[in-house]
Amino acid sequence: MSSKFIKHIVCLLLFLQVSIYAQQDSQYTQYMYNTMSINPAYAASRDAFGVFGLYRTQWIGLDGAPTTGLFAVEYPANDKVGLGITFINDKIGISQESTLSADFSYTIKLGEEYNLSFGVKGSMHLLTVEYSKLNLSSPTDVVFQDDILNRFSPNVGTGVYLHSHKFYAGLSVPNILETKHYDHNDVESLAREKIHGYLITGYVFDVNADLLLKPALLTKAVGGAPLQVDLSLNALFRERFTLGMAYRWDAAVSGLAGFQINKNWFIGYAYDAETTKMADYNSGTHEIFLRYEYQLFKKPEKILSPRFF
Repeated sequence: MSSKFIKHIVCLLLFLQVSIYAQQDSQYTQYMYNTMSINPAYAASRDAFGVFGLYRTQWIGLDGAPTTGLFAVEYPANDKVGLGITFINDKIGISQESTLSADFSYTIKLGEEYNLSFGVKGSMHLLTVEYSKLNLSSPTDVVFQDDILNRFSPNVGTGVYLHSHKFYAGLSVPNILETKHYDHNDVESLAREKIHGYLITGYVFDVNADLLLKPALLTKAVGGAPLQVDLSLNALFRERFTLGMAYRWDAAVSGLAGFQINKNWFIGYAYDAETTKMADYNSGTHEIFLRYEYQLFKKPEKILSPRFF
């Protein structure tokens, strides 16, 4: 075997271990456009019917690297109740997980400016791990004898979301149950879901009539993994062009761009460059999304600028 091939295999094993043992929840650079996936209280908080699609391909050039596809729909039933459905498909190496989630949010007004939303999430997971696709030096190893095929597990989550027209903050746990997907010969930790906790916050500054600035923070905590902190700064020009940058602590730096095609359609793109030793084995991560929104209910009050989150 070539040394390059061996290095690729070692890296693949490393990120498989990180993904399975530590942070299993899907990771997004542009989470600020896809907040419902991590906090059910966000569902329909923009007061519009929305359809959202995203595709993320991570660590380009590394065999078996993660890819994620997401499709979500949000619907404001009225000014208090929001509904949402999300489908996520994650692939990494020989494993694939599909998740279907339903979200419910209920909002109460806190004075003239602030709203407080509470949310619950119910989800179904199907996990497949095809050990038969591996070229094993010890094919009789009992750990790898049986493929995991569409292993079903349910889960529930919850969240709270405080927001005004310029500020937001949220706390959430999208998956409360620690599910053991695989329990054979004391190696159940090979595929065991752990609780992930999220804290998000951000603020929109009106620089002038044509420019808005939004610094934002995401913090993710999960047992067995380092605390993840994402810092970002996005600028909205003339309610149409969005440019930004982000930093994932000790992991990656990112460039973000978005374009409001018309009042209904918005498209966005992000590129991540690794700041770890993994940068030697891949050419970065690409993420693209498309969002459609339609205002179902006309608001009596006049909105001077669009929601930037």
